[in-house]
Amino acid sequence: MLERKHLHRLSRVWAESPVYFVTTCTFHRRKLLANSSANKILAVEWGNARPQHGWLVGRYVIMPDHVHFFCRPSSDSKPLSRFLQGWKQWTAKKLAAELNLKAPIWQPEFFDHILRSGESYSEKWNYVWRNPVRAGLVESAEDWPWQGEVEDLRL
Repeated sequence: MLERKHLHRLSRVWAESPVYFVTTCTFHRRKLLANSSANKILAVEWGNARPQHGWLVGRYVIMPDHVHFFCRPSSDSKPLSRFLQGWKQWTAKKLAAELNLKAPIWQPEFFDHILRSGESYSEKWNYVWRNPVRAGLVESAEDWPWQGEVEDLRL
């Protein structure tokens, strides 16, 4: 009988200029985000990611209870967890004030995935871009108003 060897997960992955795909959800998956006020707040804070945290933010989709976005560190970036912590802190404060919401706004955790050589930014984006269609919110992805791009991250 042939014995199968399992590969151990790497503790670190080294990638030159990695692009991360990030998803984070609202606390208790409350449907707070699919509106013009939330869209403006989130987009402005993604736009501030480079000067404040050293992160470049690419494309994003804002769903009612979660967000998906792509980001890449610059040479002087803070760790991803600190960037997300700061982004959540500022957006929570502004969302609570603008939409008259009670804290907490975000779940403490987030999901991140490094796009590897076999994955393309465009392929992952096309999947995320169609989320509103799969959720039955619009008939065509082009019709979803809560999406955009801060910076072009394509290599």
